[in-house]
Amino acid sequence: MVVKYRFRLYLFTLTMLCGFGMLVYRLWWLQIEHHEEFVNKVPEAKRERARIPGVRGEIKDRNGIVLATSRATFEVRVNLREVLDESIRQCRIKNTSVPTIKVMFRDKGIIRQKDEPDIVMMFKDLIESRLAEMGLSAEFNAEQDLRVHYRSFGGVIPWVYRDNLTFSEFSRFAEHNLSLPGVIVAERGSRVYPLGALACHILGYVRLPDDQRASEEERRGWDYYMPDDFGGAGVEKSFDKYLRGRPGVRTIQKNERGRIVGEVKGSFEPPRKGNDVYLTLDARIQYIAEKALREGNIGRGSVVVLNPQTGEVLAMASIPSYDPNRFIPSIKQADWDALTKNDKTWPLLNRATRGFIPGSTYKVPIALAGCLAHIQGQSFNCSGSVTYGTKPMQCWIQRQSGGSHGTLSLSDALMRSCNCFFYRYGNAAGIDNITKAGKLLGLGEKTGIELDEEDAGNLPNPQWLRIHSPVERWSDGYTANTSIGQGDVLASPLQMASVAGTVASGKAYKPHLLYEVKDGVEVVEPHKPVLRADLSQYFSDKELDLVRKGMWKVVNDASGTAKAARIKGVEVAGKTGTAQNWRRNEHGARVEDNHTLFISFAPYLNAKFSVCILVQGGKSGGGCAAPVAQRVLEQALALDNGYDPHIQPLGEVLGNFNRVESVSYIDNPLPALAATDEDGDTGTSAPEREATESAPRPRSAPNIRKEADSQGGASKTSTRRSGIFSRVERSPERSTPPAPPAPPSGGFFRKLFRSSQ
Repeated sequence: MVVKYRFRLYLFTLTMLCGFGMLVYRLWWLQIEHHEEFVNKVPEAKRERARIPGVRGEIKDRNGIVLATSRATFEVRVNLREVLDESIRQCRIKNTSVPTIKVMFRDKGIIRQKDEPDIVMMFKDLIESRLAEMGLSAEFNAEQDLRVHYRSFGGVIPWVYRDNLTFSEFSRFAEHNLSLPGVIVAERGSRVYPLGALACHILGYVRLPDDQRASEEERRGWDYYMPDDFGGAGVEKSFDKYLRGRPGVRTIQKNERGRIVGEVKGSFEPPRKGNDVYLTLDARIQYIAEKALREGNIGRGSVVVLNPQTGEVLAMASIPSYDPNRFIPSIKQADWDALTKNDKTWPLLNRATRGFIPGSTYKVPIALAGCLAHIQGQSFNCSGSVTYGTKPMQCWIQRQSGGSHGTLSLSDALMRSCNCFFYRYGNAAGIDNITKAGKLLGLGEKTGIELDEEDAGNLPNPQWLRIHSPVERWSDGYTANTSIGQGDVLASPLQMASVAGTVASGKAYKPHLLYEVKDGVEVVEPHKPVLRADLSQYFSDKELDLVRKGMWKVVNDASGTAKAARIKGVEVAGKTGTAQNWRRNEHGARVEDNHTLFISFAPYLNAKFSVCILVQGGKSGGGCAAPVAQRVLEQALALDNGYDPHIQPLGEVLGNFNRVESVSYIDNPLPALAATDEDGDTGTSAPEREATESAPRPRSAPNIRKEADSQGGASKTSTRRSGIFSRVERSPERSTPPAPPAPPSGGFFRKLFRSSQ
């Protein structure tokens, strides 16, 4: 019995040892011998590469004051392809059909119908219902936003469901997003303009990417293609190639269900920040110019300040204005309509680069045309009017008082802004010399400034008339009308500021905005002034001094038309202009809407600034535009003596069509004006011009946030996305919105933005 018992014990022990041996061998065979083979078959061992957009470089003024920068914001992105895959998987489990919709499409001119996955229903069932339970859902436009994005990008570019999350929302999303297919909370660099509406027409705005910006070749090699924002208008667009950053790479790990579970350690390649662009603008002078327009109660107008020695644009202000922060990351449809359709003062219009009738300021180029014809020493008589053909063309003094100026020299004619003198003087110079002088000064063509929306203006002559009105023939009346800056003459405030600067320095430089481009402290691209023409090759110093002296008399002589531009201790030279113009009011009636201008330079010797002021709807250049120039020049010149304008963020300015009788400032009241300050341009041989001002059409429209439709309405527990900005509710001056709460230090999302700085 004992032997039999021991035999069974030995047999059992041997069996156990053999079993454990076979188990150990099998484990070795699976985990060591064939490790690589089985690892490649494990579904969760999946890695995908995501492109991380680079942070845009900053835009600064010449002194380093930041005009545009980027800040870290959080957004919820949804990969719609993953939503589709998860919906298909669940339908297979439940043995149900995938939801589809009928879509009409055109195939070789024939309207056909096809089935398309109902991505909206899938998103609402899988994602929005869960978010609604957490109080994190938001309204969206299902048809024009979600469906269009799915058709355009599929799973290549994630759809941004929510942006500008609060820190509380970010925390809740970060806690629950891993349980939602295709949903990820990501940190990105979002554009911000810290000074609000300051220099808005120069800076422009950025827009989110679209399918036209990323080619198939660019998308290859990326499982997730996160595109860059790009410039949509202004210098954001002009200098986009410098401002765009270099993209980074993040390798992500997915589990067996295709859900993102984390980042592969050591795989992160941080994006690189773009270059910083320094503009020629002086933010202090820009602030001074914009405040001068606002404090002068001007509803429509512009200020341009140039350095006459280089052509650098030191300031370019235009009102009404807008806050570019409204466009980041997208602008609401209602706000876009308010800017482009409902507000007839056109806040998006940059009046500094728009062509206007220059009026009597154009007499300065005409004076130079006479120098080309060598008639600058001749005197001409003003009897109150001059007749060309059958039409008498008046001087403003006859309309005002029935008088005349008598016989005048060139300098005195500029001082008194005598129309009759320039009717005769311009015809004596000849239209060919007028055209030549205009070309030397850059009139009738774009200046080449780094902005898309610049107008070329118009320099009418016989060749132009043959093209635009073949029936008409050029006559002395046309030349006379051109000689006082009326009729078909058009020039932008930027061009006229350049004219003043050219007369001051004797050199015609192309206006420009680029100061330099830097990568950290290294200068990537400097900008050198571009000389268009050296007037010393065409005019003697004596001839130029004759024109300058006339502009000096305009401000400093007792009979001048711009006494309101005088600055104590500084000699200012300038020329006023009041151009006849008409517009249609809301009832369709034709009402007067004159354009009043003033061009100037200061100091008279070794000028530092050349200026052009435009006030639409003003009474006279001397009473409306000259005081603005005085304000701008006085404070700009005081900067060298320690004056500090205390730059603050500026809110938007609403435009209006109110008539401006005169401009004055509380701390610097306008001096009493003599009757001669009207300087009106009247009596033309051509029909009176009616304003054709219209809404600007951006070459690259912004991202417009569509209003939620019936399918995209959030549930009652959702938090509705509300725009920070509302044009209806804003005050005339509103500061830029505060930055959102700072993201947590460290962590998975934070390091992306920090490493790209």
